[in-house]
Amino acid sequence: MDILNMTALELGKAIKEKKLTAVEAVEAVIANIEAKDKDINAYISLNKEQALARAKEVDEKIAKGELTSALAGVPIAVKDNICTKDLKTCCASKILGDFAPVYNATVAEKLEEAGAIVLGKLNMDEFAMGSTSETSYYGSVKNPWDKTKVPGGSSGGSAAAVAAKEAVIALGTDTGGSIRQPASYCGVTGFKPTYGTVSRFGLIAYASSLDQIGPIAKDTADCAAIMDIIAGKDERDGTSLDLEKTDYLANLSSDVKGMKIGLPKECFETEGLDHEVAKSVKAVAEKLEEAGAIVEEISLPFLKFVIPTYYIIASAEASSNLSRFDGIRYGFRTENYDGLADLYNATRSEGFGKEVKKRILLGTFVLSSGYYDAYYRKALKVKAVIKAKFDEIFEKYDLIICPTAPSTAPKLDSSLKDPMKMYLSDIFTVSANIAGLPGLNVPCGFDASGMPIGAQIMGQALSEQKVLNAGYAFQSMTDFHKKMPEVM
Repeated sequence: MDILNMTALELGKAIKEKKLTAVEAVEAVIANIEAKDKDINAYISLNKEQALARAKEVDEKIAKGELTSALAGVPIAVKDNICTKDLKTCCASKILGDFAPVYNATVAEKLEEAGAIVLGKLNMDEFAMGSTSETSYYGSVKNPWDKTKVPGGSSGGSAAAVAAKEAVIALGTDTGGSIRQPASYCGVTGFKPTYGTVSRFGLIAYASSLDQIGPIAKDTADCAAIMDIIAGKDERDGTSLDLEKTDYLANLSSDVKGMKIGLPKECFETEGLDHEVAKSVKAVAEKLEEAGAIVEEISLPFLKFVIPTYYIIASAEASSNLSRFDGIRYGFRTENYDGLADLYNATRSEGFGKEVKKRILLGTFVLSSGYYDAYYRKALKVKAVIKAKFDEIFEKYDLIICPTAPSTAPKLDSSLKDPMKMYLSDIFTVSANIAGLPGLNVPCGFDASGMPIGAQIMGQALSEQKVLNAGYAFQSMTDFHKKMPEVM
């Protein structure tokens, strides 16, 4: 069987039907990682021996009928800011060194209970701060479609691993588009759930009010399957929502008749939007219209405010969250220091990368006396206005469709030389995080150089099923999501 080209659901079904074993699936994916990842650099750590031992155990439990999940036996990889017990978790940063948590994040616990097998930890922008996966202490991740280009970020390792068939499915995190944008650049499907639907316990925080864990996979059905596993209330996360048990996969439908979809005119008038991207994204709306949806132009008048609002809030929260990394309790500690204050300063100066230090400084500035009201408090007020405007829109419309990113993947090093361009690559994605909304990237075409294009489908808070159904409907009518790069 062609294990590497199977979706997670196809692989799980084949394992249950004893057409192959979990051990064979893990061996196939690990062999592909060992053959290709030296060029892609999607993994920071590979959990080879433990994964094979776990696969053997899972095969035995499936045989006994103890594991019935749709993804039992399926190899999965996890972004390196999600805690995994006794497995290195360093946020792609020098400052955490070889830190191995003594506990699992809730999502890792749930995956283990379902019988999924964690292959290893995926590369990323350091502390999830970046849009290209070039700020990692462990080196840049490469885009499997063109290794001279970035895979997007910060979940670039997650998207690249799925695209290069180095993981059947992966977990990423999304603070301002960090699942959807790399999924767009790498031609895979990525889903950011409503804030609070998936526990953040065990996620090493960047911006606590914006961060959300979600899946990156080959298609929407796989995303629905993993959401069934990881979604739900967690008493250890105070922001976790107490929702009724949902079954996203069982309720997945390609019926979009009567669904009202808004196309935001400001998105398609944005300076820097590639015409090939605009054309491919509008074609998604046209396909859904053919299937019975109603598509109308709408306005997002706040679009020009989303980037400054996002970066003020995210940097402020990062400044607070990263203050715990000081060289005292765990991780890297500088060798030469004179007193406690110098230990803090030298450890953090040597341990954090340039982008992280830049955002800590910005966050500290906007929280400082004299500037708090002018920047941070004002950003929170704008955040409330954006959320209220979305509420108005979703009283009339079921979904919004827009580009995921203004262009296809840029060249390596080009964004770091022009940080403003990198920040603006998030212009279409950050509003979903500011308002806590679900968003899905679906592959929808290719540019003239053969690089993938992604469309973003957004819905009202807790409308996961509508968003997934629209993505499923589009993928039922097209095959963009089935095209994968040939990584040599």
